[in-house]
Amino acid sequence: QHLHTSLISAPCVHLSTGPQQKHSTFYEFRTYCIRPDQNAAFLKLTNEKIHLRTAHSELVGYWSVEYGGLNQVFHIWKYDSYSHRAAVRAALAQDPSWMSEYISKAMPMLTSQDNEVTYLVPWSNLKKPPKEGGVYELVSFQMRPGGPAVWGSAFQAAATSHDAPGYSKLVGAFHNEFGQMNRVHALRWFESADQRAELRQKAHTDARVVAAVRNSVAHLDFQQNKLLFPCPFSPLN
Repeated sequence: QHLHTSLISAPCVHLSTGPQQKHSTFYEFRTYCIRPDQNAAFLKLTNEKIHLRTAHSELVGYWSVEYGGLNQVFHIWKYDSYSHRAAVRAALAQDPSWMSEYISKAMPMLTSQDNEVTYLVPWSNLKKPPKEGGVYELVSFQMRPGGPAVWGSAFQAAATSHDAPGYSKLVGAFHNEFGQMNRVHALRWFESADQRAELRQKAHTDARVVAAVRNSVAHLDFQQNKLLFPCPFSPLN
């Protein structure tokens, strides 16, 4: 009887590692490395033929990497579900214009491709910058194993500390579902690369930002920063 009572009164064990994903919508991050002698040709071809690809699914943004990776492009595609993505990929494979006018020409220009499936973190929405033009920064954080239950609040505080008047605009915060696990990303917008440098220095003397970043860094293994220039056809520009 005593054992039965203790089992009933025992606290419930929560197995969840953090806030649960409420939506099926996900974002595919794709990074292509281009042969150095083909970089300009690849961007020109993509600019001319991207409409063949966007006829099938929504492009969120397309950028060339200016700092943090040479001869690279980074793009984000939005899907409603995994079945939606599978249907899009199947349709692309059967699209003669896409295959002959773009794929057959673009693939020989690449040295590698990489993709990650990400979701917006529960507290973030995808936002447009306050105006067109400017540059973007993609900051990718490799957090220590343990999941959002361990480091989620600290990451949120650090990411949002920069999303304040006088700082950068947080376009979206994402966490990986496929690719490197325990990896989160902050996509930010700045008016220019020089403004980004100025705000970086300002953050170093802001006690609020420093404290938030210090708490997050305790859970961090490493991070990578890339400065991105939007392509002319990018919806986020």
